[in-house]
Amino acid sequence: MKNLIFFTLLLGTLSFTFLADGYKVGDKAADFKLKNIDGKMISLSDFEGAKGYIITFTCNHCPYAVMYEDRLIELHNKYAPLGYPVVAINPNDPSVQPADGYEEMIVRAEEKNFPFVYLFDDGQKVYPNYGATKTPHVFLLDKDMTVKYIGAIDDSPRDADAVEVKYLENAIASLQKGENPNPSTTKAIGCSIKSK
Repeated sequence: MKNLIFFTLLLGTLSFTFLADGYKVGDKAADFKLKNIDGKMISLSDFEGAKGYIITFTCNHCPYAVMYEDRLIELHNKYAPLGYPVVAINPNDPSVQPADGYEEMIVRAEEKNFPFVYLFDDGQKVYPNYGATKTPHVFLLDKDMTVKYIGAIDDSPRDADAVEVKYLENAIASLQKGENPNPSTTKAIGCSIKSK
């Protein structure tokens, strides 16, 4: 009986460990260095005067990511001047999804005239640290790179005109007031991240 109880507890611990991968609200994120579409290597520390960072895992091919492109552009244009730049990261392995290759990222960024950096997570080293599972999946960090919000941009993935709750913008407003976002997590809706 003791062995059964021990095994059950061990299994529960392993399950929790597996589910607990990635940053949680309150964790401090590590900086990274990823290649931008202009060929330059970019780190969060390169954003001088930033009050926070809108880390967005996104890609070229996912219909949900495409539906959010214009909203990401608007978010960057609105919040980057206030110290909250959008930092878009493509986490997908192009050997699994060729439409998300680096050259294809350059083409897409030019087509949409992205005003924000669009970084390639070559070797998929960054997205697992965040625990991102979808495109798009947003992580709002404060100036100290502490995770303050994780989840969806808003409550209407398919239709920007039908948005009723702007989760990300509400979270930024909370940070601007020196408060913690509420809710601090929502469910990201999108395509699964492609890896081998």
